[in-house]
Amino acid sequence: MWEKDININEVREIRTRTNVYFGVGAINKIDDILKDVKAKGFDKVIVMSGRNAYKATGAWDVVEKALKDNGIGYVNYDKVTPNPTTVHVNEAAKMAIDFGAKAVIAIGGGSPTDAGKSVAILLEYPEKTAEDIYDFTFAPDKAAPIISINLTHGTGTETNRFAVVTNLEKDFKPAIAYDCIYPMYAIDDPQLMTKLSPKQTRYVSIDAVNHVVEAATSLVASPYSIELAKQVIELVAKYLPKAIANPDDLEARYFLAYAAMMGGVCFDNGLLHYTHALEHPLSAVKPELSHGLGLAILLPAVVKTIYKDRAATLADILAPIVPNLTGNPDEAQKAADGVYEWLKSVDVPEKLTDMGFSSNDVDRLTDLAFTTPSLDALINIGPSGNSREVVRKIYEESL
Repeated sequence: MWEKDININEVREIRTRTNVYFGVGAINKIDDILKDVKAKGFDKVIVMSGRNAYKATGAWDVVEKALKDNGIGYVNYDKVTPNPTTVHVNEAAKMAIDFGAKAVIAIGGGSPTDAGKSVAILLEYPEKTAEDIYDFTFAPDKAAPIISINLTHGTGTETNRFAVVTNLEKDFKPAIAYDCIYPMYAIDDPQLMTKLSPKQTRYVSIDAVNHVVEAATSLVASPYSIELAKQVIELVAKYLPKAIANPDDLEARYFLAYAAMMGGVCFDNGLLHYTHALEHPLSAVKPELSHGLGLAILLPAVVKTIYKDRAATLADILAPIVPNLTGNPDEAQKAADGVYEWLKSVDVPEKLTDMGFSSNDVDRLTDLAFTTPSLDALINIGPSGNSREVVRKIYEESL
């Protein structure tokens, strides 16, 4: 109900650890941001993007003009793909260092921002490589300033200290978390999100749901992460069908973007566990697999696994998508089935076998979940223990 009192065309300043400009038209705040960046002495930047979205959305027209108006030099690395790799980061870092860039602007979804965060670290540690970052051979405590212009409503990376990059040679997709990579500024403008494809519209919002389910049920969950989770799932349940039915519905995009942004804050506090730890091996082995789709496939089995340990929390936060749960631990199958029915209702019915995985892959995927740097730390805070059997069972039930 409270959403009716919000004017989506009024740009608001929302302060997390990142200063976020939020609302329809927020992209125009880039001029104010760049004035501040220039005043701080950051007169050259690298722009991280994919091939097309940063231009197709109209974001680049505004950003490029603001860069020129403020006398800020720039180079553009436009090769970032979904599931960005260490190759992308190393190439972009060399470009940035050669140019003399002092800050990073990322335009896109989670991939350009995560790659941009990694480049920001290498600008301060030019003797290091992306492999050094993601093999955890050192722990950075400084990074160049980061500005994240977000084009999706899922990742939450614009408001938190996490980044994920894949090392294709090892099939590793680790996650890092350092205070130095909180973006200085972020822009969440719903009008930049209307050109998301129908599939990506679904997948990114499912990513946000996964973020908060994990953050609300981890061993380090707090009342704060649980309350945020309740609101995020409520908003996604209400507005995702509207965005699917009408991609240009700015109100739907606004509240999905808000849900995703606060989902990023939620898991910045409650962290993540099984679903993300087990999805990263999937999209490391098959980089063409959308992260959000991989998470969707795993979510019902994860809910079934953890329900006995967090029944009251799950019954509460899942109510908008699985009504009538009572918090009885015996409802695990009902909860899992309800989550799967919701996924099917938004046209995401896939299982692992649909993605080309089989029972023959379970051992390899389980090994990667425990050997990929950082993922064991996520498994360790899952509410149902850190045994290989827990991980294997989730993969097997997701086939």
